Amino acid sequence: MNILLLEDDLILNEIITEYLESKDYTVTSTYDGEDALINLFSNIYDLLLLDVNVPNINGFEILQRLRQEGITTPSIFITSLNQIDDLKKGFEIGCNDYIKKPFELEELGLRIDNIKKLFNIDTNIIKIDENIEFNTQDLILKNDGIIHHLPQKEAKILAYLVNHPNKIISHEELISNIWTYEETPSSSTLRTYIKNLRKILADEYIQTKKGVGYSFNKK
Repeated sequence: MNILLLEDDLILNEIITEYLESKDYTVTSTYDGEDALINLFSNIYDLLLLDVNVPNINGFEILQRLRQEGITTPSIFITSLNQIDDLKKGFEIGCNDYIKKPFELEELGLRIDNIKKLFNIDTNIIKIDENIEFNTQDLILKNDGIIHHLPQKEAKILAYLVNHPNKIISHEELISNIWTYEETPSSSTLRTYIKNLRKILADEYIQTKKGVGYSFNKK
C-alpha cells in the first residue's frame, strides 16, 4: 500500500512513518503543502494522510484541488483542529475519515484498515475495468488474463494518465513528470510509448488530443 503523508511536525512525521513502514506500507513523507501537491500530481497513492495546518498550501486546499481534478484517492485528515465546523469542512471537501490529535498509532492503524476494507484496496493494484488491472509495483498490466511486463517509462506514463482520468495532459506535462532533467526525450519518443500501451489496452482508453496531448478515458 502506497501512502502519502503530509505532516509538518518533524518528530510526529517520523513516528508515523516508522509505524506505517513497520506494517509494510510504502510511505512518502512530506512536510509542506507544495511538496505534497507535487508528489500527488506525479505519483499514484492508495491513501493520503493529510495534516491541515501546514506551510504553503493547507490540507483542505490540497484535497479540494485533487477532488476538482477528479482524483478520488481515499484520504484521512490528521489534525489538531477539533471544532465541528472543521470536521464538517473536511467531509464536505471529500475526505473519508478525520482523526484528531493527539491520537494513538493503533487508532490510526485501525482507521487505515477500515479504509482498505471500504475501498477494497489491494496493494499497488489499479483496476482499470473488470478485465484490466495494472500493478504499479511490479509494472505488470494484465488484460483478459494475459500478463504484459511494461518497461519503466511506459508504466510511469500509464500510471500518470490513470491518476488523472478524463483530463487532457499535455506532452510537456507528461515529459516533465516522467523523465529527469538529464534526459531529453522527443515527442516522437512519447508517441512510441503511447502506441505500445494502446496495443495492450484498447484505443478508446488513451485518447489523442491533436496538437495538445493525451487523456485517459475512464469508463
